Amino acid sequence: MAGKRVDSGTTTGIVALLNAPARQQQIGAWLLIAPAVILVVVFFGYPLVSLIGRSFLEPAPGLGQYAAVLTDATSMKILGRTFLVAAQVTAVTLLLGYPYAYLMTLVRPRTRTFLMFLVLLPFWSSLMARTFAWIALFHPEGVLVAALRAVGLGDVKLLGSQLGVTIAMVQVLLPFMVLPLYSTMSGIDRRLLDAARSLGASKLRAFVKVYLPLSLPGIVAGSVLLFIMSLGFWVTPRLIGSPQESLIGQLIEMKVGKLLDFAGAGAISTVLLVMTLLLLLVSAGAVKRASGGLTGGPK
Repeated sequence: MAGKRVDSGTTTGIVALLNAPARQQQIGAWLLIAPAVILVVVFFGYPLVSLIGRSFLEPAPGLGQYAAVLTDATSMKILGRTFLVAAQVTAVTLLLGYPYAYLMTLVRPRTRTFLMFLVLLPFWSSLMARTFAWIALFHPEGVLVAALRAVGLGDVKLLGSQLGVTIAMVQVLLPFMVLPLYSTMSGIDRRLLDAARSLGASKLRAFVKVYLPLSLPGIVAGSVLLFIMSLGFWVTPRLIGSPQESLIGQLIEMKVGKLLDFAGAGAISTVLLVMTLLLLLVSAGAVKRASGGLTGGPK
């Protein structure tokens, strides 16, 4: 019995010794990410929880703030306009980004590097600088408006319009569509297209029936990312748009900065957050079903 106890103790000691490095690595990993976690909790988590809490507690506990938001015609109109602009920006960036990402998979490595450089180039300047550049272009006496006037389109109003906001947001957010699309497309085996062609499919039919479904995860990922970022965009609509066509970010800014209505701003932010989470859940389910259908797995 004593021998058995010794063997058991020895085995336990060996297991503990073998597991020690793994534990140390795990502790080390947590220590490395601890500053970032603390930073996120303090500067994002706490303010978010505090703002949401105030929306339920002020001026009296209950759902009064949410009822006010959902029954206020102005707030719902601004929310609807925000979703419309986000959908427009997402659609335009997808139409521009898909062929660009597809082209990147066809060209030589050196050309591909140059195209990737063009995608990443906007990140070298600040969002504010790019927005002011668009303000200069959209000015009634600016280069772009003058060019449109010269080709016979008349005085097109871009500064202070929803069209100008959409154009500027597309330029800012286009890289966030191209990158997930290219990441997905670069993993697609082009021999599948050759196989479809050898079976009698035309180039267009092979692309639509084979390549397009395989690139669906990138389309969904880029579209969801763009849509969510567009919903919370503030700088570009604030500087290029007009007060008569405000988006949800400007409404929240007005409630916090001018009206000091933190509870109302919290209610609007929470409604937007819930809608965003629902969108994420729906898109995740769509990607899962599409992936299951493509791989022949259960849907």
